[in-house]
Amino acid sequence: MWQAVLDRVLQGFITRGTLQITFPDGTVCTYGDATSPEAHITLHDPSLLQRLIRNPEIAFGEGYMDGSLTIDDGGLDNAMRIAIRCAASGSLPVLQQMQEWVGYMLRPILQRNSVQSAQRNVAHHYDLSDAFYQLMLDPDMQYSCAYFQQPWMTLEQAQVAKKAYIARKLCLEPGMRVLDIGCGWGGLALTLAQDHGVRVTGLTLSENQYKTATARAKQVGLADRVDIRLMDYREVQDQFDRIVSIGMLEHVGAPQLRTYFEQVADLLAPDGVALIHSIGRNGPPANQSPWLNKYIFPGGYVPSLEEIIKPVARTGLWFLDLESLRLHYAMTLRAWRDRFENSLDQVRAMYDERFIRMWRFYLTACILVFEERDQTVFQLQLGHRRDAVPLTRDYLYQPDQDMRDAAE
Repeated sequence: MWQAVLDRVLQGFITRGTLQITFPDGTVCTYGDATSPEAHITLHDPSLLQRLIRNPEIAFGEGYMDGSLTIDDGGLDNAMRIAIRCAASGSLPVLQQMQEWVGYMLRPILQRNSVQSAQRNVAHHYDLSDAFYQLMLDPDMQYSCAYFQQPWMTLEQAQVAKKAYIARKLCLEPGMRVLDIGCGWGGLALTLAQDHGVRVTGLTLSENQYKTATARAKQVGLADRVDIRLMDYREVQDQFDRIVSIGMLEHVGAPQLRTYFEQVADLLAPDGVALIHSIGRNGPPANQSPWLNKYIFPGGYVPSLEEIIKPVARTGLWFLDLESLRLHYAMTLRAWRDRFENSLDQVRAMYDERFIRMWRFYLTACILVFEERDQTVFQLQLGHRRDAVPLTRDYLYQPDQDMRDAAE
């Protein structure tokens, strides 16, 4: 029975590309419009059929992770690209449309993200071993979208360019106090302190990142200018000349967006500048992927531009600049996935095959939503004063210096 129901669902859903499925009883069915991309999926476990009907995204990801679903011709990229394109065309099954609506209505509960739950959510993802992340990231351990100022740049060069670009948007001067909300392993804080002579307070909720960032500051002799704190942004009571937040807004949750931007406004000096770098949606608000929420980023949420603009407007802050980096994150993620795949022997020494398939699924899904859906990266430059930065964008572009930095 479940095979017949799933067959009908797939006939209505797979309207683009070519997807061939081998069912557990050996039956082979083909769906789509006979165009590219093409993929062949084999379902090995009969119990997976019912799960795919009830919650297709969770079941597809879990089936791939545990091996009850394998992908042959076309690979994971093509199979997921077909599904993403079909979902974008509006052909979601009725049951999934209802689940989307219910999930959207429950956001105030599911994403409330108290200080305590936020710390648990961060630990789930960021307290994996440094050794694992070092296999995938650049030496500075920048775990956010790079800036490929030139298409030929390596990941290392693009991350250097990203930090330099952010520093220019902050309009730094020696001696300034800078707050880094979500400082990660401390790479940006160290760069700003060393290259621009500022004093940086970095915030993280990850015990692992806190220890590493603190040790790095001591190792390079910057402990007097880089203060890493294991602290939630809502607990800070101070004022700063500059505020920077890279890849943190995605962890705030929709119900906390107003609180976040109110806190930025309260902590920012009257003539200060804030730079918020975050994944965002170019389209209307939508639910976070249930699979990503369960396995990768619990409590995470990618806000739409309209969800960002409203709480910022209520603070009275000026949008000094707003930029969409678009495909830069897809390029970054491809570089991470290549390094991950090239380091599988080392990964296997740390984690099992299910973990490997989980991370492959995560990286691939993220690449494709930037290439196929409405996700981008926004950089918001904010300030209390409309003249807090130069009136033209000329000061942001220093190609000769950027090339020298990238080469070094």
